[in-house]
Amino acid sequence: MKGFLRFLKKLFGICAVIYGILFVVFYWDLDGKFMYYIWEPFMVKRFDNMKREDNTKIPYMKKDILEPREYTEIY
Repeated sequence: MKGFLRFLKKLFGICAVIYGILFVVFYWDLDGKFMYYIWEPFMVKRFDNMKREDNTKIPYMKKDILEPREYTEIY
């Protein structure tokens, strides 16, 4: 019984720490700030430099015939 109570105490402590961390993250909107200041500029830098074909120069009837391109080249 003593071991079970010790286990419950540790489990409660771990849950309290996780709850506290999540409270801090969402109270100060740290997840949104991370997405806005770190993640979004990183993704914009990555995906704005990809080579892409200009879809406005492809005739409308030939759009389905073109072979798929690799969009992983960065220039």
